[in-house]
Amino acid sequence: MKTPDYQAQKITSLISIDGNLQKEVWQNAQWSQRLVDMVTGEPGMYNTQTAVLWNDTHLYIAFRAEEPFVEAFQTERDSIVFLENDLEVFIDGGDCYYELEINAANTVYEVFFIWKDAYTKGSKFDIPLFDVHHPQAYTFGGDYDRSGATFWKGTHPRGIRWAFTHFDMPGLETAVQIDGTLNDNRDIDQGWSVEIAIPWSSLELLANGRRLPPTSGDIWTMFLGRFQKLMVGGKEVQPHPAMALTPHGIYDTHLPDKWSRIEFVV
Repeated sequence: MKTPDYQAQKITSLISIDGNLQKEVWQNAQWSQRLVDMVTGEPGMYNTQTAVLWNDTHLYIAFRAEEPFVEAFQTERDSIVFLENDLEVFIDGGDCYYELEINAANTVYEVFFIWKDAYTKGSKFDIPLFDVHHPQAYTFGGDYDRSGATFWKGTHPRGIRWAFTHFDMPGLETAVQIDGTLNDNRDIDQGWSVEIAIPWSSLELLANGRRLPPTSGDIWTMFLGRFQKLMVGGKEVQPHPAMALTPHGIYDTHLPDKWSRIEFVV
């Protein structure tokens, strides 16, 4: 069996979500290695580390990100924060997955994806929350425009996903702290940090039949990463440098089979 990429330690306390990673619980957590380039596996352009903790009620995720010029101009919830700098969490649920993005202004962007081949009449996804006629429900084939045989379905073997952009994770808490000045590049900042809490009770669909909270030794697949807007000579570099806990070998975030294996341990 493949070795897990990270072990999330169980705690007995609740964490107050305020973005402060100097709290003892995070100081004692196992922090990851520096995130790597999502394609090559080389060290990321800025130091970014993540840690995952859990207790009987919540999943907790934290990031600390080196950033000399902390910026965030997207302030409306569910605005497309990945157009700028952001930190990201994806959680795989087998026939579905969840995307969470956060910028340094603590603006949240969420999407719940369901593979079209799993969304059948009468299935567990055929509920009012995931009404495909909702004005904010879309079909999604992958990260980029396609051509030829993959134009409609993208390149993933499973093809199309339904994307529900109006989805809000019940009980989600996020907070940001900035070591520097937001949107003021006259000084050099140290970076920013993010703290996230998600109740296990909100993750039933993503658990895909697994116990909630997890049992020690259970493994969940997650993407823990960062995208960085980079300006060179007055022009925006595309695509944005992408960093992840483990590399994908390809510039595509939406590949659950490439995400990191997170083992929950006591």
